[in-house]
Amino acid sequence: MNWLIVFVGGGIGSVLRFGIGKLIPFKGLSFPWATFLSNFLACLIFVVALIAIQKSPKNEWIQPLVLVGICGGFSTFSTFSFENYQLFQSGSYGILSLNVFVSLILGFGSFWVVKTL
Repeated sequence: MNWLIVFVGGGIGSVLRFGIGKLIPFKGLSFPWATFLSNFLACLIFVVALIAIQKSPKNEWIQPLVLVGICGGFSTFSTFSFENYQLFQSGSYGILSLNVFVSLILGFGSFWVVKTL
């Protein structure tokens, strides 16, 4: 049953990611907002779901649906890496550094902030 739950969650996450990419397309030399937003929101969703699981372990279906499926389909390390490679190739080192640094800080920070509330 968990396979089906992950499958459904992955589909939901992938459609969300696709939608954000269509709403905020990457222009090559600009900041990759869609990937940044997808990854940041996936971190927030992940930590909120993790807390919900810890508070109510009876809801075992949340982990495969949300943590593995939705967050796995919604966040995108491969696109993050590719867009950073494009920024590197174009010499946009400032935007590249900003994207990597802010993405890591906000991803880590979202876990820290939500877990300390």
